[in-house]
Amino acid sequence: MARSDAIIDRLHALHPVLIDLSLGRLQGLLARLGHPERALPPVVHVAGTNGKGSCCAFLRAIAEAAGQRVHVFTSPHLVRFHERIRLAGRLVEEDTLAAALAEVEARNAGAPITVFEVITATALLLFSRVPADLLVLEVGLGGRFDATNVVEAPAVTAITSISMDHMDFLGDRLEKIAFEKAGILKPGVACATGQQAPVVLRVLEEHAAAVGARLLPRGAAWEVTPAPGGLRYADARGALELPPPALLGAHQADNAGIAIAALRAWNPPWLSDQAIATGLARAEWPARLQRLQGALAARLPPGWELWLDGGHNAGGGAALAVQLAQWGDRPLHLIIGMKGSKVVEDFLQPLLPHATSLWAVAEPEQHQATPVERIIAASGGLARPGPTVAAALAQLGGPPARVLVCGSLYLAGEVLKADAPGA
Repeated sequence: MARSDAIIDRLHALHPVLIDLSLGRLQGLLARLGHPERALPPVVHVAGTNGKGSCCAFLRAIAEAAGQRVHVFTSPHLVRFHERIRLAGRLVEEDTLAAALAEVEARNAGAPITVFEVITATALLLFSRVPADLLVLEVGLGGRFDATNVVEAPAVTAITSISMDHMDFLGDRLEKIAFEKAGILKPGVACATGQQAPVVLRVLEEHAAAVGARLLPRGAAWEVTPAPGGLRYADARGALELPPPALLGAHQADNAGIAIAALRAWNPPWLSDQAIATGLARAEWPARLQRLQGALAARLPPGWELWLDGGHNAGGGAALAVQLAQWGDRPLHLIIGMKGSKVVEDFLQPLLPHATSLWAVAEPEQHQATPVERIIAASGGLARPGPTVAAALAQLGGPPARVLVCGSLYLAGEVLKADAPGA
């Protein structure tokens, strides 16, 4: 076990629950650390239900295309914890991470605190010490009381698509969830937001007016549309003809547009049209309609394709369904594994019409996996038990087809491990 893993395991005992949304514990810890959250490079703070990670990937790629050094904080990780913290363009190294975690643990001195709060404090400490030009900061859960919201004056904020998810923490109605996400809005700071349900947009507009933030909604302040050879983006500053985003799926145009709108609202001196175009074409983000071609994909017959997506809620299912409708040229086999807290029916409903076959799985190491029987019941009995991804793949046959594994980022992590060379 790595030293950082041992520290994180030890910290789990400091608070009775994994998630406890508030800021007081973390603010106290940051004060004892000398307030690293006040010594950061310019911050782009990103919230939303779906698309946060993809939007962060576009932000990072655009800035790096302009020659900038970029810190990034995202969650959860897929394969290694170190994926969560990127320091000036590189994933944090084990010795650096372990030393920072140990310092934070010592400063906390056994006080009650959640693991995510400790991880956030550790990331902020590292971000304050390593020189960079930009910090792309992804909200963990919600916004208003999320640990990342200790950053009081971001350069700009962004809110991606909001839908029903984490209802046990954020509320059981869309407007309640939108209110929590709107908590990252700050006085005098612009916020770019993408395509939203009318009730969501109304909440964001009301909150922006209340705090004095400048809301930039898609369709009013900016727009992105398909164009020959890619996308056309337009706002008050003018129009851009852009290449297609490197991340696959119609929904990625929205995420890319949010990233562009946020950066153009902030308007740092390094931002250029060329950097935007290059960044869109270079962005990388695993488990977002990612085609796999490693050890796991090699188990399929010749001519077959294996794809992976971390979509796991109603909004994610709806976005995936748009892409599946374009994949009508060959059979499609869906392999579904989900986290126990998710509403399986809401995710499955838009996908079912596109599936040639449906397989329910739960990997042995998959975090809080939904039982296979529960997924089968949610499918109305259409799904068959895998019960693992490898076992499901072994049962497939027929003409060349596509296979999509989806339903959970935790499942995605296990699949990426299995597909790695030498697995």
